Amino acid sequence: MQRKVNIKRITKETDVQIKLNLDGKGRYKISTTIPFLDHMLEQLVLHSNFDLYLKAKGDTYIDEHHLVEDIGLALGEAFLKSLKDKKGIERYAEVITPMDEALSYVVVDISGRPFLSYEVKFSPEYKKSSFDYNLVYEFLKSFVNEAKINLHIKLLKGKNNHHICESIFKSLARVLKRAVRKQKNKTLPSTKGKL
Repeated sequence: MQRKVNIKRITKETDVQIKLNLDGKGRYKISTTIPFLDHMLEQLVLHSNFDLYLKAKGDTYIDEHHLVEDIGLALGEAFLKSLKDKKGIERYAEVITPMDEALSYVVVDISGRPFLSYEVKFSPEYKKSSFDYNLVYEFLKSFVNEAKINLHIKLLKGKNNHHICESIFKSLARVLKRAVRKQKNKTLPSTKGKL
């Protein structure tokens, strides 16, 4: 049984539609109206081997906060629902991923308990960026809360903000890929009997 789901999140501020398949091949079609976020989500899909169709729009004439947050919420909900009963998943994973001078360490526990530890400092911009890097935290917080996972992200080093983001999103992709991997043992990886 493939672990896939369709999600729609429609509010007065945003319209987000997602099709997610955890057992995919890294295929994607992503359109959020925020080019930098599209690029980061493409990294997330390509390096996780998930399949993702994502179409989103919102009140970006105010700013990008609502849309980035709601994409995180919808993607987190899709991730949780696509896991089904979670039986046989690896559950834990950790990775370190470089992107040129940037290096990120990411650890996940698909625990059923949302928690985000985020130790990332972006460099002061030498030129004005079209993307507010503070929204990376908002996206991840929203994703974690809806996915109900325990996620630790620590930037070990980095100067270029684009590289820092790419290192984080590639790390997130790789850690989720490992944590959802099915094991031969099909039991639930918890003594509580619930995740």
